[in-house]
Amino acid sequence: MEVKEKELEKNENLKEKTLVKEIDTNNDVEIPSSNEFAPIKEERKRTIPIFTLLIIITITILVICFSIFTMYNVFNSNIISGVTIKGLDVSNMSKSDAKYQLDNYLKEKLPEEIKLKHGDFETTLSLSQIDAQFDTKSAVNHAYHIGRQGNIFQNNLYVLSTMFGNVNIEPTLKIDKNQLTKNLEDISTQLPDKVEESSYYIEESNLVITSGKEGMVVDIDATIETIKIAVSNLSAIDTPIEMVVKSQKPNPIDIEKIYHEIRKDPVDAYYTQEPFTVYPSENGLDFNLSLEEAKATIGNQTEEEYTIPLKILYPNVTTNMIGTEAFPDLLSNFSTKYAVSNRNRTTNLILAANKINGTVLMPGETFSYNKVVGARTIAAGYKEAPIYVSGEVVDGIGGGICQITSTLYNAVVYANLEITQRTNHQFVPSYVTASRDATVVYGAIDFQFKNNRNYPIKLVCSVSNGIASFQIFGLKQEDDCQIEISSYVTGRTPTAIYSEAYKVLKRDGKIIGSELLSKDTYKRH
Repeated sequence: MEVKEKELEKNENLKEKTLVKEIDTNNDVEIPSSNEFAPIKEERKRTIPIFTLLIIITITILVICFSIFTMYNVFNSNIISGVTIKGLDVSNMSKSDAKYQLDNYLKEKLPEEIKLKHGDFETTLSLSQIDAQFDTKSAVNHAYHIGRQGNIFQNNLYVLSTMFGNVNIEPTLKIDKNQLTKNLEDISTQLPDKVEESSYYIEESNLVITSGKEGMVVDIDATIETIKIAVSNLSAIDTPIEMVVKSQKPNPIDIEKIYHEIRKDPVDAYYTQEPFTVYPSENGLDFNLSLEEAKATIGNQTEEEYTIPLKILYPNVTTNMIGTEAFPDLLSNFSTKYAVSNRNRTTNLILAANKINGTVLMPGETFSYNKVVGARTIAAGYKEAPIYVSGEVVDGIGGGICQITSTLYNAVVYANLEITQRTNHQFVPSYVTASRDATVVYGAIDFQFKNNRNYPIKLVCSVSNGIASFQIFGLKQEDDCQIEISSYVTGRTPTAIYSEAYKVLKRDGKIIGSELLSKDTYKRH
């Protein structure tokens, strides 16, 4: 039995060797026996742990670096490296520092004004007026959030890419568009080749309408965009900005709109007593033809000018009709004497006085003698009476009315009203002393004064029984004072008389001031 087992074992060993040799034959490699493999296996056991260790060390270093990098980015409170705003490097700055630096940088870059042009036409535009400024707060916030908006891996990757490739942020330019629109609309009216809209004006009793003409206007929206681009591009802001313009036809004449603009009803004058207030009358105005006839006059609007007749609508109660009860206080009065025997001269005095009588002047309003009295003509009823012409006394239409002027002048001075225009006669008149007269010549010399009081005044004039008299009514004020006129001759020559007049102001009988009224020169008879 033992012999058989040994033979079987030898056979098995023989088969194994035979199999190994066959395999070796197929691969052209001699495969050693199991004892021969032992040194190789031991060598591999020593090599594999070293390679693995290197990998582990590398990964560990990367993880550590990644962790440190991540922690730095997470706890970094400043803007990351490689970020610029409008070309200004804000790397590693805090938000407040970055905004401060950016505001100063842009303030230095932006001019106070920019130039706008259209052809040869140039104008300027204030950037502060249109409130042009960059939104630096949003730009800094944008810069700060770079590398902070994704996950850890995305943020780290973005930070790395920014470090090696800069990121520039363009802040948004803000402007007051409404104000800029108004400015451009105003500039549009100044263009040398601007569109001309139709217009109208009133000349005497006619409405004159002129047609418009085609021209250029500023394209507001397009020009606003052009301005924003130019201002945003700081390098191009010093050169004039070409405005965008477009051709435009004028609006057609709107006769109905014009009618409603000029047409108004008359307003009656009235007053109140508590407190004393005068509300003056106002004339109304209307077309002197129907609106349909006016439209027909305009027609197809091919003419350069059109004329529409007008009519004045008078109030039922004019300001001059308001009774003296609305003017409770007598401010001043003055009278002169005239010769009743000279009928022509007396007629002229009465005509002039009647024109002035009842005149009401509102505060700040100026009285013009020639405007109120009008031309002294035969048609107006004036007669021939003695007047001074070239140093001689001759008969002339309206002779004598200067006595009314002089009487009014003295009453005005006593009322402490403001004299704005006054001229003395060639010769000292008989009805007042030197420097207390005032002459008028229609179309050449006028007498004017201004109501410088806070309340309206009313002029009351009468010519009767050889007395020409003026009274000025109004409402007394706390600062009123008594007025005296001091006039005297300062010198005489064979051909001339020199005189002066002063207005003396008194309060409670004491002189509080004086004012030179005039220095005059008269010819001697």
